[in-house]
Amino acid sequence: MKFALLVASISCAVALGYALPVEAKPWALIPDGAGNMHMVNIEPASVPTGVDEVEPHFDPLSEVVFRLHTRRNPVHPQLIQWNDHGSIQNSNFDPSHPTRFLIHGWVEGQDATLHWVIKDHYLRVGDFNVINVDWGAGAQTINYAAARNRVAGVGMVVARVIQAIQAATGQHIDLINVIGFSLGAHAAGNAGKQMNGQLPAVIALDPAGPLFSFGQVDIFHHTDARYTEAIYTNAGLLAFNNPLADANFYPNGGRSQPGCTLDVAGVCAHNRVNELFAESVSTDNGFNSMRCLNHDEILSGRCTPTGPYAKMGGEPSNHGRGVEGVFYLRTNSAWPFARG
Repeated sequence: MKFALLVASISCAVALGYALPVEAKPWALIPDGAGNMHMVNIEPASVPTGVDEVEPHFDPLSEVVFRLHTRRNPVHPQLIQWNDHGSIQNSNFDPSHPTRFLIHGWVEGQDATLHWVIKDHYLRVGDFNVINVDWGAGAQTINYAAARNRVAGVGMVVARVIQAIQAATGQHIDLINVIGFSLGAHAAGNAGKQMNGQLPAVIALDPAGPLFSFGQVDIFHHTDARYTEAIYTNAGLLAFNNPLADANFYPNGGRSQPGCTLDVAGVCAHNRVNELFAESVSTDNGFNSMRCLNHDEILSGRCTPTGPYAKMGGEPSNHGRGVEGVFYLRTNSAWPFARG
């Protein structure tokens, strides 16, 4: 009984960010996209190197799966491939319709919440080519450090598919946006990097924080597209704390979310971002947000209005509207979340 209480106490301390004894390794509770908690070592130097423990090889060029949904096939996807233009030309892909790539996070795959929640909202409001990016072969591992180190490769193959779409159909780059959640947010940024920052918009949904820091070549960056946006719902715990994009939105302060009770590990708040963005795509109400003086104000719980209000998320994006800075907004605790 005492041992069980000790384990529970250590787990809670780690989740809350309290320091463990010096001899303890840097363990942390990190949830996957389904909300399942995993106690993982987030120190890259401690990644197992034994012959029987080495992480299996992941080849993004052959193992990332791209599933196309349109209004003609909203439920049953069509597979498209970067090295097979016929797979695009013979699909329901329509180059006159906007294309939206959706990239999931850690330990997720084909059935990721991001894929089915946001995809449905896009198809509800218009004709879109929605492409779900399934990198489960690289993400479905308890080795968080290994999955984190694969975001660049995932972004690379997403860019290959974008280039294949352009070659096969002639679609203009202005019709293509990439959206990613958690680790997928950094993968989305890397797709933008591979496209030399020429995509109109890359949207980061609660970009993952563990093992990411400023200056890393594969971290999501405001130059990854002509317009970049980040939405933070669990900043400082599971998501990156500081602004990374041109426009940075912090619903309810960006650290915890109303309706997420006893959310010690941040699972509910982290996943809330997918629901908020999905609703932003189809809502008539909108997530109107106040521009604040700086990020320090967000941390202190206040906001000095410094410019015009802007909408968070939405379709079309804020690309071309001059939206930049840090923004604060309030949401409801349950759907519908938007307050207008």
